[in-house]
Amino acid sequence: MRWLPDSAVERLREDADLPDLGDSKYAVIGKLGSGGMGTVYLAQDAELGRKVAVKVMNIADPSGALASRMMREAQIIALLEHPGIVPIHDVGILDDGRVFYAMKLVHGRCLDESVDSASLADLLRIFQKVCEAVAFAHSHGVIHRDLKPENIMVGSFGEVLVMDWGVAKVLTGGRAEKDPALPGMSDVSPEDIELGDTLQLFGSVQGETGGGTIIGTPAYMPPEQAKGRTELLDERSDVYALGAILYFLLTGRPPSDAVDGSTTRATVPAAHPNRPRQIRSKIPKSIEAVCLKAMSEKQADRYSGAEEMARDVLNFLDGSPVSAYRENFVETAGRWLAKNRFLVLLILAYLLMRVLVLFFLRR
Repeated sequence: MRWLPDSAVERLREDADLPDLGDSKYAVIGKLGSGGMGTVYLAQDAELGRKVAVKVMNIADPSGALASRMMREAQIIALLEHPGIVPIHDVGILDDGRVFYAMKLVHGRCLDESVDSASLADLLRIFQKVCEAVAFAHSHGVIHRDLKPENIMVGSFGEVLVMDWGVAKVLTGGRAEKDPALPGMSDVSPEDIELGDTLQLFGSVQGETGGGTIIGTPAYMPPEQAKGRTELLDERSDVYALGAILYFLLTGRPPSDAVDGSTTRATVPAAHPNRPRQIRSKIPKSIEAVCLKAMSEKQADRYSGAEEMARDVLNFLDGSPVSAYRENFVETAGRWLAKNRFLVLLILAYLLMRVLVLFFLRR
């Protein structure tokens, strides 16, 4: 009797775990990633001959609550047709009641993997595109609720995509409704739960408090979200997360790694991280101010939305003043000189030439 090697057995086990998508036009090739409620697979579209990412519910749901939630996720993504948001191609239901949907297969690296290889200006241009995608979602009444570097994909040709809309919420009357209790979740640990990731499926938490459901990633969630105050969530909650992402881009670490004292945001949601310039003194004061305004503990002190924040980031990149920072005269003059460097050099060259001409004419 011939025994199969362990690698072959493991491969057979993996193939056996691949889902059968029934009569759909998708053939599963392999697994990309998994979370507490959904697994994403690489699949082939038989009709169009292209590879796609297919997300499938992990377990059957007799009650229909989880299936409804995943169908809702697909509908939200379909609503958000924007170059910075992963498009969804198709949705369906398996014979056992599990929902699946197909979406664009994204090639690239997550934003957290791009920090060390890009300049600050390049990172801010990427970040501006993230803000624009989030602003588009806000204009359609949708808040993301789990923005973080791992959920932002940067492609090889400059494309920037905001991923993981699985815990997104449609605002009703300007506020997010409370999340319904989901069946079958009592035996899942908080570390395992992630409702909507497509490729990076780690790091979120979910739990119950007196005010509602806590869903998100501790290092990037605003105080009102960390406290379970679901009724307070609005566009400014996403703005806080954007500020925390900007903090990561400026310092190379999430806010939870820079909290005063020995605690982290996972244990003390309202803790205050060090200012970015305390970590890296060369960070410009104006972009630090943009970051800190977005991360204000009080919602009223933050930017009103992602579009306003994107405008300040663009102003910084263009060498214009930002609304979050009041410059003194020296800073204004220095910024003007930096922005108009070529013009200043041209004028100086002209004056120098005039001086030289006068000097030689008087000899």
